Amino acid sequence: MAQTATLLVVDDEPELVEILQEYFQGKGYHVVPALNAAAARLQFAQRPPDVMVLDIHMPGEDGLSLARWCREHHPRVGIIMLTTAGEVVDRIVGLEMGADDYIPKPFDLREVLARVKGLLRRLEDGEPPAPSHGRIRFGATELDLNQRKLRDGAGNEIAITSMEFDLLKTFSDNPNRVLNRDQLMELAHNKGWDVFDRSIDLRIMRLRRKIEAEPEKPEIIKTVRGVGYMYVSDCRR
Repeated sequence: MAQTATLLVVDDEPELVEILQEYFQGKGYHVVPALNAAAARLQFAQRPPDVMVLDIHMPGEDGLSLARWCREHHPRVGIIMLTTAGEVVDRIVGLEMGADDYIPKPFDLREVLARVKGLLRRLEDGEPPAPSHGRIRFGATELDLNQRKLRDGAGNEIAITSMEFDLLKTFSDNPNRVLNRDQLMELAHNKGWDVFDRSIDLRIMRLRRKIEAEPEKPEIIKTVRGVGYMYVSDCRR
């Protein structure tokens, strides 16, 4: 993303939106404010942002619904959700809806900046042309490294987050190798994960629903109890 990155801030608290807008504009970002989901959708119609930072709890359509809509219609937009400190359920559901990351309130602006930068780096990783033979099969699905897209057997696109793409790419680069959570975090270039939380397990669960014939009995990404995960599919480049 050689041009200035666009950040869409969605929150029903005008003061918080203004604080984030002024801070990120001072850091060189183009910031678009929205006080509700309807205003955010209008901004998407004009120009989708690179990253959307949104609050979960808003009047009318909430952040979870907006995140799900964004992931379905704009899969390459990064999503960072703002949650109430200690609200584990919000965090879990947010990740289930397709969020790339989450930040509990109250937060330090420097942390938000670091998370946005990290997410943009992951998105940028997909822009250079991938090597030839840049397609990888995961069971009946196919991962296109050039376009960073996952498709089913009929060629229909399956919405995935940038983090999910990074995880699939990491597994494909390490076939038949057990990877623990720390290794997955490092290899997938995600510095935002908390080593002690279970968000990576939630992401693996989401991936299984998209690539496994029977997600409850995974054959592609297996759990190695007490250690981590192993990719054991006959994935072919």
